[in-house]
Amino acid sequence: MLKIQNLTKTYGEKRAADDINLHIKKGEICAFIGHNGAGKTTTIKAVCGILNFEKGDIFIDGISIKEAPVECKKRIAYISDDPELYGFMTGIQYLNFVADIFGVERKERSERIRKYADMFELTENLAKPISSYSHGMKQKTAVIAALIHGPKLIIMDEPFVGLDPKASHTLKGIMRNVCNEGGAIFFSTHVLEVAEKLCDKVAIIKNGKIIRYGTMDEVKGDTTLEEVFLELEDENA
Repeated sequence: MLKIQNLTKTYGEKRAADDINLHIKKGEICAFIGHNGAGKTTTIKAVCGILNFEKGDIFIDGISIKEAPVECKKRIAYISDDPELYGFMTGIQYLNFVADIFGVERKERSERIRKYADMFELTENLAKPISSYSHGMKQKTAVIAALIHGPKLIIMDEPFVGLDPKASHTLKGIMRNVCNEGGAIFFSTHVLEVAEKLCDKVAIIKNGKIIRYGTMDEVKGDTTLEEVFLELEDENA
């Protein structure tokens, strides 16, 4: 579903992404872990087609994002760590706006909006302007917007930031259900306990390089993901 081949992105002399290779198959959730400035957001934005890159390629469902960026973007959804929504719109206006962009039929969009808004306890607030929303409410709205067109791949940057425990639990259930239905998820997080319990694969990045990648069992072995991460950070200091 997602294949990153030799991805390299530089800013001046700094390689924010340095020859990165990852492969996430249908049905898999992959956590992307690293300290601040390690290259997570750069890689994620390259996968989404937001950033150009100098070397390598990225394939979404077998399609090159360099050769067919619009076709790739039809198949993905991106949730940033600080969603920038249109504050002058109400929640329902924004969700319908996103559905219009992706050409989602009225009946299908209504069913999905109702389903996910109820799950996140946001239904009563959809008529209110987004400018009045808390960060958590904006995050919930961004998640619903991401799901509205039934994406094959969901990319998320710190998706649990700002969510209360109940909403976080709901999101984890949705993520697993997306993968059970043949989708895939690639997300960054600092919450290693969540990653360890939820994910099938994990990639650890430092200074733009992947320093460990594999299934969760392969990476953590008989220890915890936190212990492995801290050990690798020390080894590669």
